[in-house]
Amino acid sequence: MTKFAILLGGDLHLTERLETQLAGARVIAADAGMRHAAPLGLEAELWVGDFDSAELALQAAAGHVPQRRFSTDKDATDGELAVCAALERGAQEVILAGGLGGQSDHAFAHLMLALGLARRDIASFVTSGYEEGWPLWPGEHRLDAPAGSRLSILALSDLEGLSIAGVRWPLVERDVPLGSTLTLSNEVSGPVRIALAAGSGIAMLTPP
Repeated sequence: MTKFAILLGGDLHLTERLETQLAGARVIAADAGMRHAAPLGLEAELWVGDFDSAELALQAAAGHVPQRRFSTDKDATDGELAVCAALERGAQEVILAGGLGGQSDHAFAHLMLALGLARRDIASFVTSGYEEGWPLWPGEHRLDAPAGSRLSILALSDLEGLSIAGVRWPLVERDVPLGSTLTLSNEVSGPVRIALAAGSGIAMLTPP
C-alpha cells in the first residue's frame, strides 16, 4: 500500500506512535508544513502551496525540494492541493500530519478531507502527534487505540445504529442525534470496534 504523509501547518509533536505511523511514508509538504520535515527526520519529495506562510528562512533551507507553486487566488487550500498531488502519485493511504491545532477552520477542513478520502477507500486520518481524528461512515471500523486512550465520537450528522465496543461505556445500536454530547470522553479498555448503520462522524483519539 502506497502511504503518503502530508505535512500541514498545524501542531505536530514527535511521539513513538507517530514515528511508527509515518514509517515508510512518502512525504509531501503543504506550505508552512515543511517546517515539520527536519524535526521528524523526513525528506519531502514535493512542496506544494502558494508559499504565503512559509518564512523566507524555511524557503532557503528547503529550497532543494521540488516545488509546485500556486497563486494565492486559488480554489483549494494548500493541504487539499498536497493531497491531490499524493493521489496523482498513487496514494492509497494518506496521513494528514499537522492537521490539528492552528486555525480552527483549517483543522475542521482537514478532518473533512480525511472523511472524503476514506469514503473513496483511501485510508486516512489526521494527527498532531498528541491527538488523532479518524473518519467514520456506515460500516464496521477497527481503531488502533491503546488502552487508556480518550475516545470521543463527533457526529457530523444524525448517527443511526452506532455501536462501540472496547471502551468503558459501550454502546449497542444507539441512535445519536446531531449535537448530542453522549459520545464524548469515553475511555479505551481494549480493541476498539465501531459499527455505524447510517451517518458520518469523526473518532477523536487521545493516546495516553
